[in-house]
Amino acid sequence: MGVLTLHEDRPTPKSVYNWRVYALAAIASCGSNMIGYTSAFIGTTITLSSFQKEFGIDKMSSAQQDLISENIVSLFIAGAFFGALGTYALGHFVGRKWCLAVASAIFTLGSGLQLGANSSRGLGILYGGRVLSGLGTGVASNIIPIYLSELAPPAIRGRLVGLYELGWQIGGMLGFWINYGVEQHMPQDHEQWIIPFAIQLIPSGLLFAGALWIKESPRWLFLKDRRRQAMENLCWIRQLDADDIYISEEVAAIDQALEYQRSSIGIGFWKPFQALASNKSVMYRLVLGCMLFFWQNGSGINAINYYSPTIFKSIGVDSNTVNLMTGIFGVVKAIMTFVWLLFLVDQFGRRNLLLVGGITGSICMWVIGAYICVVKPEDNPSSHLDGGGIAAIFFFYLWTAVYTPTWNGTPWVINSEFFDPNFRSLAQAATTASNWLFNFLISRFTEQMFEAMHYGVYFFFASLSFLAFFFAFFLIPETSGIPLEKVDRLFEQKPIWRANKMLKEQLAAEEEQFRYDVKESAYHQENTAGTSDEEQQK
Repeated sequence: MGVLTLHEDRPTPKSVYNWRVYALAAIASCGSNMIGYTSAFIGTTITLSSFQKEFGIDKMSSAQQDLISENIVSLFIAGAFFGALGTYALGHFVGRKWCLAVASAIFTLGSGLQLGANSSRGLGILYGGRVLSGLGTGVASNIIPIYLSELAPPAIRGRLVGLYELGWQIGGMLGFWINYGVEQHMPQDHEQWIIPFAIQLIPSGLLFAGALWIKESPRWLFLKDRRRQAMENLCWIRQLDADDIYISEEVAAIDQALEYQRSSIGIGFWKPFQALASNKSVMYRLVLGCMLFFWQNGSGINAINYYSPTIFKSIGVDSNTVNLMTGIFGVVKAIMTFVWLLFLVDQFGRRNLLLVGGITGSICMWVIGAYICVVKPEDNPSSHLDGGGIAAIFFFYLWTAVYTPTWNGTPWVINSEFFDPNFRSLAQAATTASNWLFNFLISRFTEQMFEAMHYGVYFFFASLSFLAFFFAFFLIPETSGIPLEKVDRLFEQKPIWRANKMLKEQLAAEEEQFRYDVKESAYHQENTAGTSDEEQQK
C-alpha cells in the first residue's frame, strides 16, 4: 500500500480521477488562496512604519495601537461570520457555482475600498472595506468545501477538499513574504503598505473568472430536480457515459439519499431548520462540527496568524528579524499542507491526524511557555538568541509542522463529510460561522491576553490542545472512504473508534449482494426470454 494508494468504496474506472475534477477543485481553491492571503498579510502590514506614520498610529499609546490593530483584524472576521451564515440561503437558491462568483465580487469590492484609505480620509474606508472583504470570505469559506466534497469521488475527497487548505496556506505564505519584501526593499512611504493591500485583488479576480467556467454541483442539481443538467455535469466531470455502471450506481445512491431525505427530513429551505429542532442525531453532529473549530482555534493558530510579530517578540526575536521568522512560519505551513494533502489526509485518516496533533501540539506549547516563564526574554532583551531561545524557536516550528497537517485543515474536511446533502448547506453555514466566531474571540483579545498573561497564553493553548485529543478520541469517527450518502450510518456504529471499519465491512457485503442480484436478474432474463408467462412461472 503506497502513500498514494486510493482506498475505494467500490471498483472505480481510472477515468474518474481525471484532470477536470482537479481543475474544478483548483479554481474553487482560488477562494481559499484569497482567504489565506488576506488573513496573513494584515498582521505584519499594519506594523509597518509607513502604515503607522500614515495614520498617526506611531504617536498613540500602546493601548490605542492595540485597539486599532484589533479593530482592523476583527472587523474582517465579523464580516466573515455573517457572510458564512448568509451563505445557506444563497447556496440553496442560486447554487454552488454562483455563490463562488458572488463571494469573489464582494471581496473584490471590499479590497478596492481599502485601497482608498490614506492620511486625509482616515481609517474609516479601510474598516468598511475590511467588513466587505470579510463578507466575501465568509461566503467562500462556507461554499468551497461543500462544492469540493460534492464533486469528488470518495477515494480522493479528502485530497480535493484538502486543496482548499493548500490554497489557504499558499496565500498565507505569500502574504508573509510580500510583507518581508516590501519592508526590506521599499522606502517607507504610501506605496510600501498599499501594495500588500492591492495584491488581494489577484486571487479574487482569478476566482471570479474561474467561476464563469466551472460546472455546477451535480448533487445540488439533483436536489433541485434538474436531472438533465445534473447528468450532463456528472458525466462531464467523471468523463464517463451516462449508461456506465459507475454513473448508474452513483446516481442510484444520490436518488436513494434524496428519497430518504424526502421521507425523513424533507426537501426545502425550512426543512433543515425543522430537522435540526427535532432530529437529535443531526443536532449532535452539528455540535461536534462546531466544536471541532473551537478546538482548532483553541490551539492558538489564529493568534499567531494575525499577531505573529507579537508572538515572535514574546519568544525573544528582535524586531529586525520578526518578519523573516514570520515568512519561515508561512513556508513551513505551506510545505506541511502539501504533505498533508498528498500523503496523509486520505491515507493516515482524519481521526488519527487529530489525535496526533492534539498531543504533540500540546507538548510544544508547554515547552515554549516554560522557556518564556523561566528566561523572560522580553524583560531581558538580547541581540541574539541563546540556546534556550533557539530551542523555543525549534519547538515553535515543530508545533507549526505538526499542527498544520492535523488540526489546521482536517476539521474542514470532516465537516464537509458529516452531513447529508439536504442538510449540508445549513450545517456548513453553522460550522463555518462558528469557526469565524471563535476566530473573532481569539483575534479580538490576543493582544490583551499577552499583556495580562504573558507566558500563560502558551499554557492556555497547551491545555486546550491536550483536551482536544480526548474530544477527538471519544467523539469523532473516521470519515475517510465513506460515501456521503452513507455518513448517517457511520454514527450508528459503536464504539466510535471502530465505526469506520465496521461500516466499510457492511457496505462491502451490501455491494457484493447487489452485484450478485444484478447477475441473477440478468441470468433469469436471458434464460426466460421468449417463453410464455405460464412457462416462466413453472
